[in-house]
Amino acid sequence: MERINKLTPWERMEIIRNKNRPTVRDYIPLIFDEFFECHGDRLYGDDGAIIGGIASINGIPCTVIAEVKGRNLNENKSSNFAMPHPEGYRKALRLAKQAEKFHRPVICFIDTPGAFCGVEAEKRGQGEAIAKNLFEFMKLKTPVVSVILGEGGSGGALALGVCDELGVLENSLYCICSPRAFASILWKDASREKEAASIMRITAEDMLELGIAEKIIEEPIGGAHNDFGQTAENIEEFLYKSLQKNLAKDIDVLLNERYTKFRKIGDFCE
Repeated sequence: MERINKLTPWERMEIIRNKNRPTVRDYIPLIFDEFFECHGDRLYGDDGAIIGGIASINGIPCTVIAEVKGRNLNENKSSNFAMPHPEGYRKALRLAKQAEKFHRPVICFIDTPGAFCGVEAEKRGQGEAIAKNLFEFMKLKTPVVSVILGEGGSGGALALGVCDELGVLENSLYCICSPRAFASILWKDASREKEAASIMRITAEDMLELGIAEKIIEEPIGGAHNDFGQTAENIEEFLYKSLQKNLAKDIDVLLNERYTKFRKIGDFCE
């Protein structure tokens, strides 16, 4: 029986923004038997906000693509505070297409406040890069499994969120924009961000109820930073079970289920 998390969305926001919360660089050595990082999008350059490479999990070869947060100023500067540029998303797509070619499943880790919105990113086609990832991942002929480690913000998260199964750490959040931005847009008052967080339906439980996620991955009491070794084990268990299940499916069945999953997402009334 899964533990009930009684923390408010805002309390979870404070947990996932804790400077000691483990990042994907902490998890990769614990989850994967080996990891060989690949660089560059073959069009413009490399982007430190997204890392990717070839790995192995319990003997299953796979491709890992992950958004990178830092734990100090220098790490955050090198990863642009986990806000990818277009070349980051194009690197992710290049590696995903390589995985498809060699019949490796793709594992994506999401942890970003959103894609970088600077002028240079827009000049290099930020919107097109995200849109192309959505389009190509939807028809990628290999299993895709994603995990939200902390923040899943806006299109920056969606670009790695088209998958067959989505796992969310129990304190993680998945949202169209930050609560501060939501309050600024809706009420023209950024100070109401806590109120915004409470009505946006952005928690792991909301994701499960709305059909966006398939699994809530348990964290230690107080957050993953209290025992990220145990959290890594929980993530690994989810990934391994998901890969075993989806690798056994015929590719046409897998693609149809992926399409159906996204067509059914949401809760609306007319």
